[in-house]
Amino acid sequence: MTSLSFIPAALRRVALVGLVALAGACTTPAPGEVSRADQPFDPYEARNRQVHELNVALDRAVLRPAGTVYAAVVPQPVNHLVGNFSRNLGTPSDVVNNLLQGRLKDAGVNTVRFVMNSTIGVGGLIDAADAFGIAPRTTDFGETLAVWGVPEGAYLEMPVIGPSTERASAGRIVDLFTNPLDPLMDRSERGLKWGSAVAHGVGERGYRRQTVDSVLYDSADSYAQLRLIYLQGRRHALGDDRGDAYLDPYGDTGADANDPYIDPYAE
Repeated sequence: MTSLSFIPAALRRVALVGLVALAGACTTPAPGEVSRADQPFDPYEARNRQVHELNVALDRAVLRPAGTVYAAVVPQPVNHLVGNFSRNLGTPSDVVNNLLQGRLKDAGVNTVRFVMNSTIGVGGLIDAADAFGIAPRTTDFGETLAVWGVPEGAYLEMPVIGPSTERASAGRIVDLFTNPLDPLMDRSERGLKWGSAVAHGVGERGYRRQTVDSVLYDSADSYAQLRLIYLQGRRHALGDDRGDAYLDPYGDTGADANDPYIDPYAE
């Protein structure tokens, strides 16, 4: 596990919250429980499938029609600006996680991106840093836990949020506290931050309607298909195509997390 001695006290407190969030999390299979290397570790499949059915029903009743209307009204370039704004406000959280991972260069890159996009990028609406060839080093506390050696744990499907794992779910909890901007925002500013993220997500659901529909409504088993897409994409994003020893269903594919597969629950 990466040493945390060089990290400021405030960040160590965040790390402590993360370790507390891990209590009871990250189940590992008993010997012989997963008999084949191509089996995902999904001991809660019955419960997960029930949640999946609820999520599909929510998509059919709310998200899909809202996304369709949004995509018809809002041009995709405009929604792209909304996404830029939302991602820029989340960049300080990336910086915190970069530091907790011991990736100082990535923390510096994301800091430069935040300053550039917040100023010459008109408050983050324009990704000015990307225009200068400074690509984002996007991360989250789930990745921080992976860097620290925490196992992936069991696959989970969460209400509304969608596909996850025990490690990623614990990371989501901690990421509620990792953005140093949040305490500086008033209620309206926080509402704008979360509202822009939701609006962008609804828009993406609309623009990618055919692809998402093919997964959720045209698959023989949409639960298994979505599980495969999520785990493959997540592992590739973490640079772990091999996966844990007990869970390697996809091999060294090198496929991008968003192409050709689309996670309909992605942020």
